[in-house]
Amino acid sequence: MGGISETCSVCGTGFEVQFRYQMEEKDGGFSFFCSQKCLEKSHLGGQDGAALATCDACAKRFPPDLVSQVLYVAGRRHYACSLGCRTQLVREAKGVRLGDIAAAAAAPAEGATPTGDEAPLAGGGSRAAEAGEPAPPAARASAQGEAAGPAAPAVAPVASAARPVELKGQGAVAVPLSPAGGAKRPAQPPQRPAGVPRCLAVFNHKGGTGKTTTAVSVAAGLAARDKRVLLVDTDAQGNVSVSLGAGAERSLYHVLVMGLRVADAIKTVRPNLDLLPSNETLAAAELYLAGRQNRDRVLSDRLSAAAAEYDYVVLDCSPSLSLMNQNALVFADSVLVPVACDYLSLVGVRQVIKTVKNVNALLHHPVQIWGVLPTFYDGRAKIAREAVSTMKQHFGERCLAPIRQAIKVKEAPAQGQTIFEYASGTPAADDYLAVVDRIIESRERGTVGSEAGAPRDGTAWSVDRVDAATERPGAAAARV
Repeated sequence: MGGISETCSVCGTGFEVQFRYQMEEKDGGFSFFCSQKCLEKSHLGGQDGAALATCDACAKRFPPDLVSQVLYVAGRRHYACSLGCRTQLVREAKGVRLGDIAAAAAAPAEGATPTGDEAPLAGGGSRAAEAGEPAPPAARASAQGEAAGPAAPAVAPVASAARPVELKGQGAVAVPLSPAGGAKRPAQPPQRPAGVPRCLAVFNHKGGTGKTTTAVSVAAGLAARDKRVLLVDTDAQGNVSVSLGAGAERSLYHVLVMGLRVADAIKTVRPNLDLLPSNETLAAAELYLAGRQNRDRVLSDRLSAAAAEYDYVVLDCSPSLSLMNQNALVFADSVLVPVACDYLSLVGVRQVIKTVKNVNALLHHPVQIWGVLPTFYDGRAKIAREAVSTMKQHFGERCLAPIRQAIKVKEAPAQGQTIFEYASGTPAADDYLAVVDRIIESRERGTVGSEAGAPRDGTAWSVDRVDAATERPGAAAARV
């Protein structure tokens, strides 16, 4: 993996970033350190004379001489002057359940007198809880049974009048729990604002359905229609770059993990078509995402600003249910599902529907299934005809015209060309152009479907309806 050319934030020396410790996310940006010495100097304030740091728990100034006095919470550096303050910061980062807040307010520690904003409300909560602020450390300790009593607090004592202001000033807020932990994120706006590009994720749990070929062909077709397109490869296999005959030193890994600007990682591969490539290093990004706050929205945070410059964003997803695919689905507003004309691929459609349903319900992102695309269609094969018939029966007009099987489709990547460049005018090329034209038409008229019962106002199509359709008696997709 190549390094990124940066300037040290402490000494101003230019260097190549090779190790994770050499970069640090802070205050919405990144700091870079050419050596361990500069990193240690930044811990002390970045200047030779500034040998003191400020405790993020009690605001005390102290020299950070011990490793335990510097900790990283939610990807940001914090300082703790004592073990008590360190424990307090860790507890705050873990958050607290609403039930614990209510229990702490209803049964305060013996001898404790609630005052100010910490006074309990009539409903059993507190003013701080009602305002959406974290509960005081003492209340959390009481709720968890960790407080020894008024004479032996579990954390360093802090003046109650100054504590709420200190919490806001230091940015010590609780890390939101994942949906599996019981807490729900606030609902996202149901639609993207006007002018934001349509973000189309090409996704299927099953491999071998033509996802990469479809993503490349759709992106190239849109670009040929004079649309500005960004093609994002979220698969660590990196087959998009191979299909387009494009090599790249910078990849999606550098954008997600190393903080590289999107503009420095993309590569123009065709007129109107930019590529954000990936390679095997993207597999390591899963570990990075797993430790991030709001880990399913990292891709959206990194790409949203750059994506606004394009008419369309097409994401090629891997055949798995990974954190990277969750990020891709949260970033996308529509899903195109390539389905090979065989029985096992039909079974995979139900898994996609359940995944999209979970993204809507648990991650509160209104992604929609825009269309189901039969691929590798051979009209001579009975199974292919039955598969297309089944999809049309259950998905109506959401089932697009099939992509006819052609050897040219498999030969094009070997030449580093799209199907339109390698075999323009062939049935497969015409089929993909029909999909491209339907995407453009769908966006221009502001709808996502026209079949009976489908909404015509641009809102997401009912995933529950699709899921129920595959459960009908006799449906091929239901015989799992």
